[in-house]
Amino acid sequence: MYDTKYHTTDLSQNSFLITGGAGFIGSNIVEYLLKFGAGKVRVLDNFSTGSIANIEEFKSKPAFELIEGDIRDLETCKRALEGINYVSHQAALGSVPRSINDPITSNEVNVSGFLNMLVAARDARVENFIYAASSSTYGDHPGLPKIESQIGNPLSPYAVTKYVNELYASVFSKTYNFHTIGLRYFNVFGPRQNPKGPYAAVIPLLIEAAIENKQPYINGDGDTSRDFTFVENAVQANIKALLAGKIDKHEVVNIAYGERTTLNQLWQRITETAGIELNPEYREERQGDVRHSLADISKANQLIDYNPQFSVAEGLDIAFNWYKRNSTVVQ
Repeated sequence: MYDTKYHTTDLSQNSFLITGGAGFIGSNIVEYLLKFGAGKVRVLDNFSTGSIANIEEFKSKPAFELIEGDIRDLETCKRALEGINYVSHQAALGSVPRSINDPITSNEVNVSGFLNMLVAARDARVENFIYAASSSTYGDHPGLPKIESQIGNPLSPYAVTKYVNELYASVFSKTYNFHTIGLRYFNVFGPRQNPKGPYAAVIPLLIEAAIENKQPYINGDGDTSRDFTFVENAVQANIKALLAGKIDKHEVVNIAYGERTTLNQLWQRITETAGIELNPEYREERQGDVRHSLADISKANQLIDYNPQFSVAEGLDIAFNWYKRNSTVVQ
């Protein structure tokens, strides 16, 4: 991937920290930066959900560095930021069900860990700090498409943690003049996303089922819709936000493709790609899930020139072929 450059500046004199860089989105950001000549790309990860396999191919590159550590430790965050210009903060415990089952750990990582990173980055005077926000922040607000200024009540502990991130970032902007950009991801998918484990996302689960010709299950009736977003679009957003230059306040932008796709439509596309005919098993809706989601991405376009290049169909084809080539899939 990453045949397209999303920046015009020379990266060789710049240093980047990617927290959660051994995870799904983080490792894709790392791949892009190394491919296009970043001077230093440092990863901070505790491998609680990320995998060493995701970054194995980068270890031989001189610009790559790895710190195994936890964002819940402030001193580790400070050490990771030494000599760093730009931060893409991807480290978090994702999954609504995980947060419902264990809200305390989700809060420790997603809130306390985030605050540690904000403090450390503020003190290190980094050029730009970009963080992974979430469409879960929209909660029970019924409006479509989702507009950054209009949110509802959170529907899960995970959604609470991601909203608190935005509140802290806004306070740091007003109180310390430390400005950041939050990227509200909408259901990102693609290579390196893990189909294993109890909290796997829906697309890798469906792709794995299709490859193995096994009946998958779908929560609800399959008409639940999401604004699924191929990972290279999310990488583009990170690169453009990191290199956008100085901003004068905290900003939050939607990162999505701007189209709705139902779970039934997803499965139909995947089975067509796999060349099989197989009906899914339908189960009860998951607690904490919203019924429909669709993003307005105009603010991201105006603020950071975000222009998603990959549709859901194109992304599914790339992801399917990647999973098919990789017998062991990791996050």
